[in-house]
Amino acid sequence: MKLVFAGTPETALPSLEALLESPRHEVAAVVTRPDAPSGRGRGLRESPVARRAGEAGIEVLKPVKAGDPEFLDRLRAIAPDCCPVVAYGALLPRAALDIPRHGWVNLHFSLLPAWRGAAPVQAAILHGDDVTGAATFRIEEGLDTGPVYGVLTEPIRPDDTAGDLLGRLAVAGATLLRDTMDGIEAGVLEARPQPEEGVSHAPKITTEDARVDWTAPAQRIDRLIRACTPTPGAWTTFRGERLKLGPVRPAADGGALGGERLEPGRIRASKKEVLVGTGTHPVALGEVQPQGRRRMSALDWTRGAALTGEDVLV
Repeated sequence: MKLVFAGTPETALPSLEALLESPRHEVAAVVTRPDAPSGRGRGLRESPVARRAGEAGIEVLKPVKAGDPEFLDRLRAIAPDCCPVVAYGALLPRAALDIPRHGWVNLHFSLLPAWRGAAPVQAAILHGDDVTGAATFRIEEGLDTGPVYGVLTEPIRPDDTAGDLLGRLAVAGATLLRDTMDGIEAGVLEARPQPEEGVSHAPKITTEDARVDWTAPAQRIDRLIRACTPTPGAWTTFRGERLKLGPVRPAADGGALGGERLEPGRIRASKKEVLVGTGTHPVALGEVQPQGRRRMSALDWTRGAALTGEDVLV
């Protein structure tokens, strides 16, 4: 089939590579988000998908909106059979959806209808799911409501961050998306409506959502930090300044402190670990990043911070 691939971040690259390597399909063009400011200099930088397409000599389309008349005219001229989508990052209007004869087929990183929305991997970790997966479905105007072509499952490991889990799903999902394109071309794959039961939603996690509430149970804090790693990044404040947090771990010996209870947010450093009190039992900090500085181990940070017995994270 003639394909126009839509995607933006690195997460989409395994799928693009799988389709570029397929002898059954031709990737005639890619659609991606416009160049965006990046880095310390905030200069404009093209997306990972745009860069890879340029290397492959493929036409790159960067509409500000997918309903722009110039973009729609160019898409009609290309006349794709299908438009596979992975993390494109923009809504597709009906005028665009109607152009390819087999529609737009999205690779979504959840077991639909669970976790419809922008942050399915983060939501699965945050809510303590044991298993997640990916699904290919035909895009409708509703949010991730279209009929499903295929699924795969992936266990969530106890120490998975969102970045870890998304990386595995992106690689496994690339095969699922390619197989879905094969099945559509062969006429042997039928999309089936999503069940009405089990619907849940996964809105984007904001920076404010990523702030740690130390009065929450330790398990909840662990899940939040892992769900927000690497983006948007979990954080707290120390002496009035923001402190970014990497994943925490259970405290050694359960955080025994000679009978002393470590109240939420209170910090205690030993030679081996840095403990912080929570609503249940203490957790040990991993890496931290003070404002305006590099990432470092929590022990290195405390050596420079000169902790007092009254210091807390809030």
